[in-house]
Amino acid sequence: MTETLEITPQLVGIILCGALAIIGGIGLITLRKAVHAALSLAFVMVNLAVIYALFDAALLAAAQVIVYTGAILMLFLFVIMLVGVDRTESHREPIRGLKPTAIVAGIGLCALIILGVGSALTATPVGLESANATWGGNVESLAVLIFQSYVFPFEYISALMIIAPVGAMVLAHGARLRPKRTQADRAAERIAAYAKSGAHPGPLPNAAVTALHDSIATPALLPDGSISAASVAEAMVERDAVVNTQWVAARTAERFAELNGEVEPAVVTPEPLELIDTDEERGALK
Repeated sequence: MTETLEITPQLVGIILCGALAIIGGIGLITLRKAVHAALSLAFVMVNLAVIYALFDAALLAAAQVIVYTGAILMLFLFVIMLVGVDRTESHREPIRGLKPTAIVAGIGLCALIILGVGSALTATPVGLESANATWGGNVESLAVLIFQSYVFPFEYISALMIIAPVGAMVLAHGARLRPKRTQADRAAERIAAYAKSGAHPGPLPNAAVTALHDSIATPALLPDGSISAASVAEAMVERDAVVNTQWVAARTAERFAELNGEVEPAVVTPEPLELIDTDEERGALK
């Protein structure tokens, strides 16, 4: 005889939160802006916390909200804000074969999730009610396991989690091998380089400021019309975010010609600036 599934408010809440969590997960991998993806992840975590609470796992629900949603996810958002949410992203693969590997890993993860959900639906969960009933509740049972039965392994792991980042910081920030260069030392080095090889002793030129565009990704133009490689940071070149100056130079020359009365005034429709995307143009900057 088959058992009928009883529709309870707890079951309805679990199904609803699970569906909302799936929607948030889809938004996490489909949204193009990093902030929107992070907010979708926060939405998933909040729904997971509600599901934990509906399963009478109060401690897990609180940890999900306080630790993951309130701390780790906020750290993600802080890093996104620090790096910048409006910078140009490169669509080139930084590692060869990264896309096929990601596709295979995604298929494997989907298969693992399907198998896990399938076994959870077909099997009958046991142990949670008896564990909660032994010590009077979920929080009490976890407290007994952590602070009585497994107190020493728990403390060992806590100490290891503290020692590991401290050791990483010590190894990454070792003792200085040479004295720190002062401003006077840097100035002396620039003058010596100028005397030896003729290198310009002054500061690097700023990014371009033209009649139609002003951006740190726009290289400055030299008097002969060529670009100044020193006016753009190397990080912008590596990200393929350097603005193509041909469009800017052509429109600026057209404006000057109009001001000088050489051509009839014309309305120039602003066009999207193209990024430097050829090896020759990037090589000129490098």
